[in-house]
Amino acid sequence: MNEAARQARRAALEAALQTRILVLDGAMGTMIQRHRLDEAAYRGERFADWPRDVKGNNDLLTLTQAAIIAGIHEAYLEAGADIVETNTFNSTRISLADYGMDELARELNEAGAALARRAADAWSERTPDRPRWVAGALGPTNRTASISPDVNDPAARNVTFDELRTAYREAAEGLIEGGADILLVETVFDTLNAKAALFAIDEVFEALGVRLPVMISGTITDLSGRTLSGQTPEAFWNSVRHARPLSIGLNCALGAAQLRAHVAELSRVADTLVCAYPNAGLPNEFGGYDETAQTTAGFIEEWAQAGLVNIVGGCCGTTPEHIRAIADAVAGKGPRVPPTVAPALRLSGLEPFALAS
Repeated sequence: MNEAARQARRAALEAALQTRILVLDGAMGTMIQRHRLDEAAYRGERFADWPRDVKGNNDLLTLTQAAIIAGIHEAYLEAGADIVETNTFNSTRISLADYGMDELARELNEAGAALARRAADAWSERTPDRPRWVAGALGPTNRTASISPDVNDPAARNVTFDELRTAYREAAEGLIEGGADILLVETVFDTLNAKAALFAIDEVFEALGVRLPVMISGTITDLSGRTLSGQTPEAFWNSVRHARPLSIGLNCALGAAQLRAHVAELSRVADTLVCAYPNAGLPNEFGGYDETAQTTAGFIEEWAQAGLVNIVGGCCGTTPEHIRAIADAVAGKGPRVPPTVAPALRLSGLEPFALAS
């Protein structure tokens, strides 16, 4: 990867964030579902004889149906996305073990970043006054380091911090080598998982001699206003602020209407940028999403008018139509200005604690 080009893109990103609200893309899985792919399509030629079923392993499509994934990136960029996420949400060896594909983790991350890089670069060439960027997606894995999987044994765990750290390190290396501009630790339901990811990312930066902006996005799992591991948004921020991320924010689980109060809480306490990308409302009884693009965009427009956000986009159920409407809604509106936060000892358990000097 050309380091000079990477640094130029970073400078352009930082400049853009000073002047406008940037737009992240929308759901990958929602768009993949529209193609109604069968088991054979997921396998492709390379994995035709794989001993396990692989349908549902959406990240594998980067290798077996690259044209489909590239088309999804293209659709979001055409709709107005400034940042596209790689198709790597589950590309850690921990998650891929469900398919017996853990050894593909590095390849999937590098290939996923390279695919998104080509799409973003093509659009940057078309509109040099408005470059596009690639966010390397690092999902939460399908394990939790803080919560027991056995109701009869509260001390039981099915993953360790070091296992998560090793898996995230491999994934981050692939994303960087593939050309990601940003590393996005997203859909954080367990802060300890996120800490493993952040620790691994720092290790990778030191080993490779590069440093990329890092975005962190938690998920409020229900109307309690807490993550699955029990933290409020402010407590979550206190837990990860040492990483000095480019942005802190929330995504998934809730629609924009339900997420608004929690975004406002982060906006109040975080002395960095705020990113939020909600679902298209709450799921219906069939697990689908009915909120229209204009409805979602209307909520996010109010966030922008209230000065709550710097980066916005969509999660589950959102489509290029949603992203187009969101991009139109925030166009011309100034970005949030991070507050100056007085020095204090800030700690967190499930609740935040601050001890002023």
